[in-house]
Amino acid sequence: MASVSSANPILTPPPLTSTSPPSSSNKSSIFFLNSSTSNIPFPSLSHSLSHSRLRSHQTLFVTNVLKTLESADVSVSKGRDLDHVGSKPTILVSEKLGEAGIELLRNFGDVECLYDLSSEQLCSKISQFDALIVRSGTKVTRQVFEAAKGRLKVVGRAGVGIDNVDLQAATEFGCLVVNAPTANTIAAAEHAIALLASMARNVAQSDASMKSGKWQRNKYVGVSLVGKILAVMGFGKVGSEVARRAKGLSMHVIAHDPYAQADRARAIGVDLVSFDEAISTADFISLHMPLTSTTSKIFNDDNFAKMKKGVRIINVARGGVIDDDALVRALESGVVAQAALDVFTEEPPPKDSKLLQIENVTLTPHLGASTKEAQEGVAVEIAEAVVGALRGELSATAVNAPMVPAEVLSELAPYVLLAEKLGRIGVQLVAGGSGIKSVKVVYRSARDPDDLDTRLLRAMITKGIIEPISSSFINLVNADFTAKQKGLHISEERMVVDSSPEYPIDSIQVQITNVGSKFASAVSENGNINIEGRVKYGIPHLTCVGSFSVDVSLEGNLILCRQVDQPGMIGQVGNILGERNCNVSFMSVGRTVKRTKAIMAIGVDEEPDKGTLKKIGEVPAIEEFVFLKL
Repeated sequence: MASVSSANPILTPPPLTSTSPPSSSNKSSIFFLNSSTSNIPFPSLSHSLSHSRLRSHQTLFVTNVLKTLESADVSVSKGRDLDHVGSKPTILVSEKLGEAGIELLRNFGDVECLYDLSSEQLCSKISQFDALIVRSGTKVTRQVFEAAKGRLKVVGRAGVGIDNVDLQAATEFGCLVVNAPTANTIAAAEHAIALLASMARNVAQSDASMKSGKWQRNKYVGVSLVGKILAVMGFGKVGSEVARRAKGLSMHVIAHDPYAQADRARAIGVDLVSFDEAISTADFISLHMPLTSTTSKIFNDDNFAKMKKGVRIINVARGGVIDDDALVRALESGVVAQAALDVFTEEPPPKDSKLLQIENVTLTPHLGASTKEAQEGVAVEIAEAVVGALRGELSATAVNAPMVPAEVLSELAPYVLLAEKLGRIGVQLVAGGSGIKSVKVVYRSARDPDDLDTRLLRAMITKGIIEPISSSFINLVNADFTAKQKGLHISEERMVVDSSPEYPIDSIQVQITNVGSKFASAVSENGNINIEGRVKYGIPHLTCVGSFSVDVSLEGNLILCRQVDQPGMIGQVGNILGERNCNVSFMSVGRTVKRTKAIMAIGVDEEPDKGTLKKIGEVPAIEEFVFLKL
C-alpha cells in the first residue's frame, strides 16, 4: 500500500541572513539577490511611473521605495492624490475608539465619530471621507467601497482580525487596509490565564451556585495547576505570553506552531512538539491559532479522540477553530472535562446553543482585549497606522495588496499566479516534523538581470508558502517584512538562459532545503524538495517534481503518484476517481527510465474524499502519493 502523510508542516526557520550582492557579467553569469530590495533598480515600475502622475484608483503605494525611484529622477506622488487638494484629510470613526487615538487623528485631519451606523447609512456617507476606522462590528463590504467612489484611501481595523473587511474589494478600489495586531497581546494573554485558573477551580460555577442560595463545597473540588502539562496551540505574540505566565504557575509548557523558532521557545523553557503530540499529552490546551482554511474546525471528533480523558480547553483565539458540536460530544463523554471559551463561531452564540447549557463550560463575551490599557493601546496603534498611510508611508501592518498600474502587471500576470502556486505546492510537500529553514528561488530568463523587478514574484512565492498555514496576508508591501518576522529566509538567484527575450521569465524553480518530504519523489539529488514551473499559452504549468519531468496545468487540485511504470495505470486510477464522481481535468506521466519508475500527475476539479484517496493508495503499483490543494 502506498504511503501518504497528512501531517501539518512545521516551520522553524533561522534568522534571516543575506546572500551575495548582484554582480554584472556575461550571459552565462548567475546573479544573487537577497530579500532586501532597497538597492535594486526597478526599471519596469520606473518606466511606467515616469510617464504619468497616477491617480488614486491606479496608484501603487510606493512609500519605502520612494528614495530609490527619486534617485532615478522619477516623478512620483508621495501618497495618493486628494481630490480636495489643500484641505485636511477627513477620517470617519464608526465605532468607539480610545481618546488618545482620537486626539492623534485630530492633530492630522478632520475627524467625525458616528457610531452604530447601518450599512445603508455608512454607504451614504462614505464618499465624504479619506479614511475609515472600524472595530469588529462594522462590515466594510464591496458596497461600501463602491459607494466611496474612489475617495476612500485607508481602512483601519482597530484590532487583529479583519473578517469584517472585504480585502479583495479594498484592493480592487485601491484602498489600503491596516490593522493593530500588537496592542491587545497582554490583555488577551491575561484573559487566557484568568480562564485557565478560574476553570481549574470552578470559580464561575461556584459563584453562580452561591448566588442561588447553595453551599456546595464538595461539588466544586478543583484541580491544581502545578506540574500539569499546558499545550499552547499557536506560539505567536499571545501564545508566548501565555506560556511565560503559565511557567510562573509551575506548569510544564509545550507548544505547537507552524512558524515557532526553537531557540525562542527554549529561551522561555517551552518544548516545541508536533500537533498530535501536543493534544495527546496535555492536561490543559490553550488555543492561540489563527482561523484559516487549514485550522477551521481543526478541533473535531478525530482530534478530540486523540486527547487525554479529562483534558481542559481554553479558547481566546477564534471560535471557528473548534467544531462546536464535536466539543459538546467530547464534554458529554468526559473526554473534555471542562472548557473555557471567550470566542465563538457565531457571536453572540445562538440562545439554543448547547454550550450555553453545559455547567462545566465557562463563557465570556469576547473580552480578550477588553482592558482599559489595551483599548488605549489599540486606539493609538491604529491611529498611527492610518495617519502614516494617509501620508504615503509604508505600514508594517498593511494586510492587502497595493494597487499596481495595469501596464506594469500585464506581462507579469501569469508568472505571478505561477509563483504563488509553486509556493503553495512546496509548503504542502514538507513533512510535519521537518521545519522549513530556507527557500531558494531560481529565475531563468533570456533578459538582462536588471531588466526585470522580481519583488512581486518573490512576494507571491512567500504568499504561497505562508498563507495556507497562517493568518498573515502577504502582498508586495509586506512580503519581505513578514518573511523576516517569521524567520523565513528566501534567497533568489537569476540565471540567464538562451531563450526568447520576448517573455520575461523562462521558468521559476523553488527549492526548499534541509527538510523531509511527504512525497519522497519531490526530493532531488541534492536532497532538497525541488519543483519547477513555467507559463505555457498564458497558463501556469508544473514542469518538474524532484528529478521527474512532468507537464501539469496548475488549475483545480492535483494528485501526484509515484508508480511502477507499466501499462494500465492511468486507467486504474481514472476508474477509481470516476466511480466516486470526481472529475479528472488532465493526466500526465513523467519518467526517468522506461519501465522503471514514473510520476503520474492527475488534475481533479473536486477534492477527493478520504475513501477515494485510500483506494488509490491501495493500487499495488503505486508506491506513494500526495494530494495537493492549489
